[in-house]
Amino acid sequence: MEKQQFHVTIDATRERVWEVLWGDTTYPAWTAAFCAGSRAETDWKEGSKALFLGDTNDGMVAIIAASVPAEFMSFRHIGEIKDGVEDVTSDRVKEWAGAMENYTLKTVNGQTEVTIDIDVAADYKEYFMTTWPKALDTLKAIAENKA
Repeated sequence: MEKQQFHVTIDATRERVWEVLWGDTTYPAWTAAFCAGSRAETDWKEGSKALFLGDTNDGMVAIIAASVPAEFMSFRHIGEIKDGVEDVTSDRVKEWAGAMENYTLKTVNGQTEVTIDIDVAADYKEYFMTTWPKALDTLKAIAENKA
């Protein structure tokens, strides 16, 4: 695993950005860059399971490791879903289980700075290096009401 970091500065309050990050209609909009039909099934509360799914219902299984509204969200990825079946025990999953994905929101000069810190497997690095900036551009446009 390799750590990667992505940033975006958004002309909106932390509360507004938080709502866009995890909102029922806005989450699928900004995460569409990663996967067609992207959606999350969770209550967004610390300790809860989160299923990150695409239009084929395949995806990732995570636990919300921390949730501090308008400040910080942390996911610990524990498995994947394939053909409707959760896998948290296979050797393939064990290679990357425990990978973290953290979102930090800070107010800087009246704007919100969003920092994403993620653990990335080498074979996904190129994909994330091109996809995260697209997703964050969409997040910014939605939060600033330009999308």
